[in-house]
Amino acid sequence: MLPLMEQDQLDELMVCRLNEARKTVEPCSVVIFGASGDLTARKLIPALYHLFKEKQMPGEFRIIGFARREKTDESWRTELREALDQFSRTKPVDDAVWAEFAKHVHYCKGEFGDLEAYKKLEQQLASFGNEALRNNLLFYLATSPSQFGEVVEMLHNAGLLHKNEEKGWQRIVVEKPFGHDLASAVQLNGELTKYAHEKQVFRIDHYLGKETVQNILMFRFSNSIFEPLWNRNLVDHVQITVSESLGVGGRGGYYEEAGALRDMVQNHLLQVMSLVGMEPPVSLDAEPIRDEKVKFLKSIRPLTEASVGKQVVRGQYFAGVVNGEMKQGYRQEPKVKSDSNVETYVALKLFVDNWRWSGVPFYLRTGKYLPLSASEVRIQFRPTPHVLFAAQCGTKLDPNALTLRLQPNEGISLRFNGKVPGTSTSVRPVRMSFSYNSEFGAYTPEAYERLLLEAMAGDATLFIRRDEVETAWGIVDSIRKGWEGKPLTNREFYSAGTWGPVAADDLLSQAGHVWRDPQPVT
Repeated sequence: MLPLMEQDQLDELMVCRLNEARKTVEPCSVVIFGASGDLTARKLIPALYHLFKEKQMPGEFRIIGFARREKTDESWRTELREALDQFSRTKPVDDAVWAEFAKHVHYCKGEFGDLEAYKKLEQQLASFGNEALRNNLLFYLATSPSQFGEVVEMLHNAGLLHKNEEKGWQRIVVEKPFGHDLASAVQLNGELTKYAHEKQVFRIDHYLGKETVQNILMFRFSNSIFEPLWNRNLVDHVQITVSESLGVGGRGGYYEEAGALRDMVQNHLLQVMSLVGMEPPVSLDAEPIRDEKVKFLKSIRPLTEASVGKQVVRGQYFAGVVNGEMKQGYRQEPKVKSDSNVETYVALKLFVDNWRWSGVPFYLRTGKYLPLSASEVRIQFRPTPHVLFAAQCGTKLDPNALTLRLQPNEGISLRFNGKVPGTSTSVRPVRMSFSYNSEFGAYTPEAYERLLLEAMAGDATLFIRRDEVETAWGIVDSIRKGWEGKPLTNREFYSAGTWGPVAADDLLSQAGHVWRDPQPVT
C-alpha cells in the first residue's frame, strides 16, 4: 500500500501548469519612451526589477530609457534606485540583485520628433553585439497619447519598426486613454497601425493584470459546479463596483476633460463586465478570448437619449468627511470650474441582449471620495421561492451571492444562509471565503509585472484589441450624448465619504434591488 501523502504534496501534484511554454521570453530590448515620467519610476522599473529578481526576464536583455533630459546611464540608474527604494513592493531592495539588474539599464537622450535621436537609439541597440537585442524590441510608450503617432512614425523611419517579422519582432505598448471618444480612438488606432500590424500593438489596462481579474475565466470555466449557475435562469443581477476613497487631488484639470465615465467606465468597468459575462472561448489563446469579449460588448443593449436618463446616473461630490478628515468639494479642487458639471461618480444599469443574460441587469458604479477603495464583482442569485423559509423570513432571508474581490486583499467569497446554533430556528447569512494571500502565500505579482512579461512573450490575452476599444467608446459616447446640455440635479450630488448620490439608489430601487457596498477587510 502506498503511504498517505501530505495535502500540500498532493496539491502540488494536482497543479496544472497551462502555459509554461508560452511564457518563454526571447532575448530582447525594452525601450521606454517618456523615461523621466512618473509611470516609469513608480511602476515600470519596479516591475522589471521584480521580474529579474524572480528570474523571469530573458537571459539576455537591455532596458533603454528615451527622454529629452540630459542624463548619463549612471545618473539615470541612480534616480531609478531612489525610486525603487520608495515604490518596490518588497523592502528593502536587494543590493546585489539591483547591482546586477542595473548593468542592463541604459539611457538615450532625444526629442520624440527628432529622427537623428532615433538613429542614435538604433546605434546604441546595435552596440550591444547581439542580433536579438537589436531586432527583438518592445517599445513602451509612457507618453501622452498625442505623441503615439509621432513616435511610431519615427521608429519606422529609423528602421526600428517593421510590419514584417523577418528579423526578430517589434511590439508597441501604449497606455490609456485610448482616445477621448470614438472618433479620436479610430484616429489613434489608425496612427498606430499605419506602421505596425494590429498584432504588434499592445494596449495596456493595468486592471487586466490583477490576479482576480485573470481568475474570473479560470473560476468560471474550470469549475463545473459554478458554470451551470452563470446565466439568466439563476442569476438575478450583477453588481460591479470600483470605489476610490481619494478625490481628484491634483488631477482636476484632467478630470474636467475626462470625468469618471471616460476615466473608469470606458476601460476598467466594461473590461471586467465583459470577462464576467462572455461566452466560453474555443481555446485559451489570445484571439478567441478577445473575440468573445468583443461579442459580449456588442451584445449590450444600445442606450438612446431617453434610456440614458433612466439607466445612467452621474454624481459629483461636495465637501464631507472621509476617514475622519474634512475634504473639500470637487468644485473647490484646483483647476476645476466653480460651476462644473463634470461627474466624479457614475452608476449604470445595462442589459445584455443575448441568450445567456437576457433580462439580467448589470449594475456598474465607480466614484471618487467613497468610504473605501475597493473593487469587486457580486453575482446575486435569484431569491428562493416564497414557501418554507422564504415565506417566514421574507426580505430577511438574504439571497445567495458570489463575490469576486479584485482589490484589496484579492479573493472570492460565497454567501449562503445557515442556521444559528440554539434551540430556536434562526437563519443568518454566512460566508465561505478564499483569499489569495492565505492560500498561495506572499508572492502575488503586481499587475505591471504580469503585463510586461506577457508583452515580452507576445501573449496579447490581457491586452485590448482595436475593435474592443472602439466598441466600448461607442457605449460611452451614447451616454455623453444623453447628458449634453443637462446640468446635475440635486439628487446627483453626494457628500464626500458616502456611497454616492440618492439618484444611484433610485436606479436600483426601480427593480427592488439595493447596492451591496464593499466592506473593509478585517
